[in-house]
Order: sequence, then C-alpha cells, then structure tokens
Amino acid sequence: MALLANIRGPEDVRALPADQLPALAAEIRERLIAVTARNGGHIGPNLGVVELTLALHRVFRTPADKFVFDVAHQGYVHKLLTGRNGADFDGIRTTGGLSGFLNREESLHDVFGAGHAGTALSAAVGLANARDRLGEDAHVVALIGDAALTCGVTMEALNNAAKSTRRLVIVLNDNEWSIDRNVGAVADILSRLIVTRPYNRSQQGLKRLLGRTRLGTKVLDFGRSFKRHVKNWFTHQSSFFEQYGVRYLGPIDGHDLPTLEKYLAFCRDATGPVILHVRTEKGRGLGAALRNPEKFHGTGAFDPETGDSLASGAPGAPKAWQDVFGALLLREARADPKVVGITAAMPSGTGLNQLKQALPAQYHDVGIAEEHAALFAAGLAARDLRPVCAIYSTFMQRAYDMVIHDVCLQRLPVTFCMDRAGVSPSDGPTHHGLFDIAYLRCVPNLTLMQPKDEDEFADMLHTALKSGAPMFIRYPRGAAAGQAIKAQPALLPLGRAEVLRPGVDVQFWALGPMVAEARALAEQLAAETGLSVGVVNARFAKPIDESLLVAQAKAARLLVTFEDGAVTGGFGTGALEVLAEHGVRTPVLRFGWPDRFVGHATDVKTLRAAHGLAPAQMLAAIKAKLG
Repeated sequence: MALLANIRGPEDVRALPADQLPALAAEIRERLIAVTARNGGHIGPNLGVVELTLALHRVFRTPADKFVFDVAHQGYVHKLLTGRNGADFDGIRTTGGLSGFLNREESLHDVFGAGHAGTALSAAVGLANARDRLGEDAHVVALIGDAALTCGVTMEALNNAAKSTRRLVIVLNDNEWSIDRNVGAVADILSRLIVTRPYNRSQQGLKRLLGRTRLGTKVLDFGRSFKRHVKNWFTHQSSFFEQYGVRYLGPIDGHDLPTLEKYLAFCRDATGPVILHVRTEKGRGLGAALRNPEKFHGTGAFDPETGDSLASGAPGAPKAWQDVFGALLLREARADPKVVGITAAMPSGTGLNQLKQALPAQYHDVGIAEEHAALFAAGLAARDLRPVCAIYSTFMQRAYDMVIHDVCLQRLPVTFCMDRAGVSPSDGPTHHGLFDIAYLRCVPNLTLMQPKDEDEFADMLHTALKSGAPMFIRYPRGAAAGQAIKAQPALLPLGRAEVLRPGVDVQFWALGPMVAEARALAEQLAAETGLSVGVVNARFAKPIDESLLVAQAKAARLLVTFEDGAVTGGFGTGALEVLAEHGVRTPVLRFGWPDRFVGHATDVKTLRAAHGLAPAQMLAAIKAKLG
C-alpha cells in the first residue's frame, strides 16, 4: 500500500498524478476490507464512495471547505485521507480507536458529527449561511444518500436552501439502498432520472454544435428560456429539484474519477445551490457485499474471502432479541389479521423481515421516516387495527412528538418495540438507546415494559396487543437469555412486578437484562454479609408496582435499582419519586448509565467497567452504601 501510506492529508491526494488514482482507490478498498473484516463496521457504504471521496478532496480543500456527510457511516475513506490512516484506524469502532462516524473532537476535517439519517442538508445550509454572514469564501458540500430524501428534515432543508444561502453543493449519492432497498415515491423518482441520460447527452451535443457559429450562439441564448420545456419533454424529475431553486446535474458515474472531478469543479464554481446526482455501487470491490448489500451495510467481523460472519454463535446459542421479536410478532399476526408490522427502513435489523416474507400484506416499510412511521401507526390504530412499530430506541427520539400528541394523547393502541435499548458499544453515542425510559416516563397514558427473557417478551407483546392502549417494549442488542417460549402467551397484570427472591434487609429491583446481574449480585452479597437480599423483576418502568415497592422499602435497610438506561430521570428516579410520595426514607442506590454521553468501545463489558457498572464495582458500591 505504497500510495496510501504516503497520504498524510488531502494535499497529498491533490498532488498525486491522475493516472495513479485508480491504484490508490484499490489500496483504500483493500485497507477498508482488512480493517472492517476484523472490527466490523459499515463496509458497504464506504466501498461505494471511494472514488467520490477522492474526487471531493481533489476539488475542494478541507478543513477550509466544509464536508457534511449524512449519517457519516460512509466517512471511513474521508478519515483515511485526512491524516487518520494509522493505529487509530486499525482500531476503528473499538476501545481507544476512531469513531465509526464523523466526530468534531477527532479532526478539524470533521466539521459536523452525525449518526442519524437526513441531517446533513440542514446542517450544510446552516454552515453555508454562517459562511455568508461571516463574509468568507469557503465551500460547503453536503453528501447525502438517496434514502435521506425520505427524511422529512431533508425536504425541509431543501425547501429552505435557496433562500438561506448563495452557494451550496449537494452531492446525491444514489445507490438504491439505505440499509434495505429504498422504498417509496422518491426512490421511484430517482430511478426514473437514470433514463434521462439521452436528454443529457443530446443537450451537450447540441450545445457543442450550436456554439460554433454566431447564429447558433443566439439560438443557445433563446434556448435557455426554453430549456425547462425541453427537459420536461424528456423527464419531469429533474425539475423536482429545480422547483426548489436548486440546479440539478446528472446522473453521472460515481466511480469515474475524471468525470467526477469535472462535474465537482463545475459545482464548486456555480452560483447558487446545485445538486449533483451520482450513481454508485454499494459494496464495490467486495463480492460478498455486492451479493448481500443489506447484511454488509453494517456488519460484525467477517471472513473477507467468503463474507461469512466470524461472530456466529455456537449451535443452540440463544437467538438475538430482534429475531425473537420477529418470530413473536409473526405468531401474533398469524393469529390476528388486525396486527400490522411497521419498520423505518430496517426490516432485518428489527426482525420484521420474518413478517415481510410470511405475511407481506401485514407488513410496511415506510423508509427512513420514523415520524411518519409513528403517525402512520396512529392512523391504523384509529381504525381499530393493532400496529406494531419496530424502531431502534435511539431513532424513537425522532418520533417523540408523535408519541406524545398523536398516540398517547388520543390513547391509540399502538405498540412500539424498541430494539437496541441500552448500549450499542461499537457504534457509540449516536446509537446507544439510553434515554427512552427517561423520555417516556413523563408521558401520560402509556405503559413501558422490559422483559428479562424470551418467554416474558412473548407475554408482554401479547399483553400489549390486547390492551387497547399505547404500549412500549424495550430490549437490548445481542443475544437473548435462552429461555424457552411456552406455546400460549399469558396476559400480564399491568404494573405488577415479579418477586424472584424473597428478602428483607436489602431489596434489588431490576429491569430486563439487569435482572440476571441482580440475582447474581444478591447471592454474592448474601453469602458475604449474611444479609437477607431480595430480588424483584420490575418488568414495568411505567407504571411502577407502587404497593410492592413501598411495602418492601419500609422494611429494608437499602433499596437498589438496576437499569440499562440513563440514570437521570430513569427507572431508579421513578422509584425515588414513589417512595418520596409515600414518605418512605429508605436509602436508594441507583445503577444506570451516567449523566453524560457514553462513547464507543469494543464490547458492553468494557463500557460498563468504564462507568462503574461492572459486577465487582456495583457490589463494592452496595457494601459502601450499607456502611
């Protein structure tokens, strides 16, 4: 990798002779595959933007010019070209290594961090407006994916772009995929744009011909006013952007470096906002990624030769929580045609691909549009259907307004199943699902649950669908507990906790995966101190089982709460509120994630130890509290 080793910054990319760029692109792909095969990561998106990122850095000059990458899961190439091709990149997404996304604290070349889809264009419009106000002459480039156009915030920014800034370059990276294949009208529009190449070629040829004579020049002048009518004769789609005041160019081949540089240079020198439509191939250079774009959007460690996962569990190992959910929802949907599953572009990640394959009429993918997913579900529920909206905990934050005003205010029977509740270690702060308990506890009319195992999950989902009310179920990333699921699910009494171990002196109240840790700690504490230690599977973060909590706390020396969420405003805070209302002064020790954004690490165990949540650390804190 002689070429890549000598790239210490974008100036080295610009200095490289053009005929060496294909070799550099090949070295970059080799580096990406080697590192992500070991660490996991977003390999497909990055393989698709190698030439595009090279061209961007040859035409523009960061950090003076500002690049904003939508989501930034395609920013690995940018990192390699901006001085981060070293040991830090070897450890990307692991403890002490680089972030898997752009990070303002990591480099001056990362002007704006990200993690959620659709934010780049709004941020870029703001950066461009700030440049104009400050009298600067730098360029702002937003690199957005075609799926970003299904995000409401992107369309809001597009509506505002021409009014807010005098210059802006938007690169539309069109690869037909977000995580799953893109869906909806916008995807259809972009697909139809591809067939406008005859128009693009004929227009260029006509300009060359007419530009040779004085008469032809006059025809060209007249033609500018006639241009839109000609363009619409070939296609209506390009005017979609131009009606927003954004000039449209393309589509062009996103792997043709000379063409990319030529068009990007034109965009750089343009006045007013311009959008360049670039067609790329997600996973280019890795056969397994081309054959399975969804799997290799973001993957764990894999064999670079075969594409086989290196993290597969042993035969008979517990299924992932998402797959448990998918099977349970399919069972409920088969039993009741009113049950409908909804995903926001993540059928595999949420487990809804099982419903998609078996009962497609009861399945909906709305694209990357969590707000619409929640409102769409509310509309279904208003006609007495039973929608189940499967959205990662971190992405549920986007639908919070809809949860409050459209679902809970109207008491509509929507069930929200929130995967990745807890930490997503290698992804970091933008993807941890740590805030849902805190942000949902204050909303009236809802019930919030978390199962300790698969069988309890079955009961919770069944209870939610039969409740006729807004219901939320949270569960973590990774393998479930391995508990067998009974043939017929049971209805749970709402707000009732489950006593797993009787005790008097110390009471442990735990949610979800923390139940197993609480049981182990209770046994150890009892053995080492002789105290009577009880364990309660709280099951419900809202409503809390007040009668049991108050009765136990009155008799105990210490109440300890365990949750896989933010401790500020979380389940433990709810327990404190209940005891305060009843005048119970028993000390409460709360274990949860601290009041700060938690970074990334190789695994959950490492993150927990870094924040005082390893079993030995919690046991020591409990003993200290007992005095």
